[in-house]
Amino acid sequence: MEKKLQTFINSGLIEKYILGDTSVAESMEVELYISEYPEIEIEYNRLQKNLEILSKANAVKPPKHVLGAILEAIEEKQVETIDLPKQGTPWYSMAASFAAIAFAVMAFLLYQKNMDLIEENQVVVDEIFDLRSDIDSYNSKLDNVMLQFQKLNNPETEKYVLRGNGRAKDLKTVAYINQIDRTSMIDVVSLPQLPEEQQYEIWAELQDRMVSLGILNASDRKLKSIPYMENALGLSITIENKNNTNNRASAENSVAEIALKNK
Repeated sequence: MEKKLQTFINSGLIEKYILGDTSVAESMEVELYISEYPEIEIEYNRLQKNLEILSKANAVKPPKHVLGAILEAIEEKQVETIDLPKQGTPWYSMAASFAAIAFAVMAFLLYQKNMDLIEENQVVVDEIFDLRSDIDSYNSKLDNVMLQFQKLNNPETEKYVLRGNGRAKDLKTVAYINQIDRTSMIDVVSLPQLPEEQQYEIWAELQDRMVSLGILNASDRKLKSIPYMENALGLSITIENKNNTNNRASAENSVAEIALKNK
């Protein structure tokens, strides 16, 4: 039975079910396993939690709305009153004059409406172009989320939780390291506020030195990649001055650290 459950977990159906990519039959199969086997339910909840972590990294802006109606802007023109002579002007001459005026007014209105339609059509074309750009950007971000989701759920990915010491009690970050794929990611959960002149910096501890992996910013709370360091013995977070130029970590500045497993 254990082998059967492990085979089901490795099939990838649970991940597809969470992402809404399963057929009706596959969805029923996954739901049956979740309801009958606690091991499958635990794995399902774990994958759901990882997906929640990834959701912070993507703030997809919605696409612009296409214009709902064509604006009518026909300029009103006043027609001057013509004083007709009381006598001596044939009726057909007056009719021809009125017809000419009516034709001129109609031609102007049609021209104005045609110009409005041309302008509106260009606006719609621009909106469609922007919409396609938004879709391309969304698809690119979705591909990135899928890639990170796969990395988080890779059996070779190790999870490390770094908690702050007395100098930063509320500090919490989670590092994900895969020594096979040589990838590293970090999720900034919470960082206590620092004075303006200070900042948090994360380091990799090697055999003979500490190597900076970048700055941690409280305003950038999302899962992001950090440099992978071969044969790193541990990770450390320190508080450094922003004008520090020696690029060295010191033990007295450390607020969180953890040892890494080496295979």
